[in-house]
Parts: sequence; structure tokens; C-alpha cells
Amino acid sequence: MVGRLPHSLYTPLILGAHLVTKIGIVGCAGRMGRMLIREVLATPGCILAGGTETAGDIVGTDLGLLVGTKTLGIAVTADAKALFAASDAVIDFTVPAATKIHADLAAATGKALVVGTTGLGADVLAAVHAASKKASVVRSANMSVGVNVLLALTQKLAATLGDDYDIEIVEMHHRHKVDSPSGTALALGESAAKGRGVSLSSAARRTRDGQVGPRPKGEIGFATLRGGDVVGDHTVVFAADGERIEITHKASSREVFAKGAVRAAAWAAAKAPGLYSMADVLDLA
Repeated sequence: MVGRLPHSLYTPLILGAHLVTKIGIVGCAGRMGRMLIREVLATPGCILAGGTETAGDIVGTDLGLLVGTKTLGIAVTADAKALFAASDAVIDFTVPAATKIHADLAAATGKALVVGTTGLGADVLAAVHAASKKASVVRSANMSVGVNVLLALTQKLAATLGDDYDIEIVEMHHRHKVDSPSGTALALGESAAKGRGVSLSSAARRTRDGQVGPRPKGEIGFATLRGGDVVGDHTVVFAADGERIEITHKASSREVFAKGAVRAAAWAAAKAPGLYSMADVLDLA
């Protein structure tokens, strides 16, 4: 692990033959934010540039103490603009309203942005797209390497099997998740639709209740389950007469999302402005 440098030295640098990426974490006090901090500290070639939270008692707390390690000499701040200035890349797993602000800051500073926030509305997506004209932006509904392999497989199977196979996407998350279907489930639907050469908006069926009639050919269905502390389970079912194919990814720890996000941040910091996905990061595109 590369040691922490004083803030006065937070400029693009190379140590030995290795490029060092300075990574900032917005929403650093949340469960995912703390995990991201730990992952940055544990990743060779990455330096923790800082972390932000909205004003409150947590502001001013040392980031090392926040995650249960030794003191780092970097305090939680409420100044997102300063964090972008100190970073090569910023990771955002917050809420849509905050993501819009961070996208605007990425555009203003030209610093790379990794967006893992889900449930983005049209206004936030527009801000993310605008930011990608000035900075490299990686946006993904799921930063897990395994999930992104699942997305690629879903598109390939949908293209290969055709609409003789009914597609159903089943997802389960913990009881506290607020958006439904999950962003990952919708991304899987987009992959299936792309494989079939159709738009998801025209093929999706999100709910069934009552006398809904026979299943239309070509429909892409979604089923949402919520309960307990499930981190994230996703299954894509391809069902035909006489056989069924199911491909599943189950996350048992949020560490997989943190690992993927930090990998994306280091990758994006060296890229030209543009809107990228984890498929680009992993060379699956």
C-alpha cells in the first residue's frame, strides 16, 4: 500500500514506476462509504484524498478513526468542491440529488467520477452525461466484476436463444433498499433487450397482479423480493418448452462493489472525457 501524503503534495504524481491515483469518497460515513475508504487504503497505487459528508457531528472526524484504523491526518469535510480539487477520481455511492451536484463538480474540475448511485432520474442522468463531456465518468448499476460478467452473458444468451425463450429477471435485496426493481435488475433487462435488438421500455413487464392473461411473446419480466439483510441476489431465467437456463450472481459482501469501484476509479483517472461503464473498465464491451 502506498502511504498517505500531505495535502500539499496532492497533485498528480508517479512513485517509482507506478502511477498513483488519489481517490476521494463522497458520502464517506455511510456503510458503503466506509468500505470504500478501507478498500482505497488497501489497494496498491491508490491514495485516499479525503471524504465528505453533509454537515453534522461526523464532519471533522479523522477518516482513519472513522473506519477503525490508525489516525490518517485527513478529516471528514463538508466541502465537496475541495475534495474534487484534491482528487484524481471521486467515487459516489450516495443519493440522486447529491450525485447531480457531484456530476456538476466533475464537469467543473475535469476530475474523474465513478457513479454507483442507483435510481437516477432524467435530470441526474442529464447531469452525468453533461459531465462526461468534460471528465471521464464511469456509471454502473453494479460495480461487481461478477455482475458485469453476468450482464455480458445475459446479452449473449438473449441474442443466441431468441424470443422462443421467455426472459424473467428475479432480484432480492435487504429490507431497507428503497428502489425497485434494483438498478442491477434493470441493467440486466437492458442487456437482454440489447441482445434481442429491442428497447426495454417496450418489452418490460414489472408487475403482474390479478387476471393478467397469457404471457406475451418477447416480454422481459421482473420479480422483486425484499427481506432480511440480503446484499444482492440476481437471477436471469431463460425458459422455453422443455428446458430452462438460469444464470445467477449472489453477493455475500459489499466488498465486491467497493473493489470494483476502486478499480474503476484508478482506470478512469487515466482516461479521456467520456461516459464509460464497467464493461469498458473490464474490457467486456
